Amino acid sequence: MNTVFLANAGGAAGNNWMMIILFIILIGFTYFGMIRPQKKQQQQRLQMMDKLKKGDEVILVDGLHAKIDKINSDKTVVVDADGIYLTFERMAIRRVLPAAAKPAAPAEAAKPAEAAKPAEPAKPASLDEAKKEDK
Repeated sequence: MNTVFLANAGGAAGNNWMMIILFIILIGFTYFGMIRPQKKQQQQRLQMMDKLKKGDEVILVDGLHAKIDKINSDKTVVVDADGIYLTFERMAIRRVLPAAAKPAAPAEAAKPAEAAKPAEPAKPASLDEAKKEDK
């Protein structure tokens, strides 16, 4: 009876090592798959909060689009939403709209004025080309 017990003891030791290795792999996956990317995202968000300045257009967590009017030292921001001044915590800002999108709007406004002119159809240079277009 004792020999059967001693024979099984050797197999159990190998199984324990396998469980420890699987546990270490699970911890590594959790760190590199979840914790590390979340820390990186949080660091980027804090850098964005530090770069805020007056006049930046932002989107708040509730979806409100506004422009920063004043940044207070107590980590609050006063935003101008169409003439209404509201005070929020800095962490209420979801993202800052890129400044490159602002100059594009006036360029698009100029295009419809050019498009208002009627386009003249292309005239064929010769009768042969006119017959080819008719076919």
